[in-house]
Amino acid sequence: MKLIVGLGNPGTEYEFTRHNFGYLVIDNFAKQNNLKWKKHKDLQAEIADLKIGAEKIILAKSLTFMNESGLAVSHLKKFFKLKNEDIIVVYDDLAFDFGILKIAHDRSAGGHNGLASIIQYLKSQKFTRLRLGIGPQLGVAEKFVLLKFNAQQKKQLAKILDSSCQALHDIITDGLAKATNKYNTK
Repeated sequence: MKLIVGLGNPGTEYEFTRHNFGYLVIDNFAKQNNLKWKKHKDLQAEIADLKIGAEKIILAKSLTFMNESGLAVSHLKKFFKLKNEDIIVVYDDLAFDFGILKIAHDRSAGGHNGLASIIQYLKSQKFTRLRLGIGPQLGVAEKFVLLKFNAQQKKQLAKILDSSCQALHDIITDGLAKATNKYNTK
């Protein structure tokens, strides 16, 4: 079983902001697979599930704010009896230009508060990440990440969301090493 968590902030005021890129990918993945979201207040997340081959996949969107993402991830991990290595986190990353996808495993938070929270709650950084470029940063990071995508970025969004969903599928079906080689060398 794998858990794929999209990071973002709940609430309509944050929809289509750069910081909710993880939510957008997970929503797109759910839509591609005709899944319905179920709210689980005890887990502090919305979840949906499917099978890819023999692997059961739990999709989740944290209902906590970004800086407390670790709370929901730790509840989900415990509820589904998962290892950290079974967790894939999808999130926005200022380190890369808009549209760049990178896969990583067992890395630091790199200044991302949502990841720092997950590392703190899991007491480990040994989980997989799908990093979605939102740069280059203009102005103060805390304000930049909460801005909506600009017109040019909106035109590219559907293609990026589809590529991100394919990357997640490839991580599940082909394994981390092969998917990392495929996406990190583009």
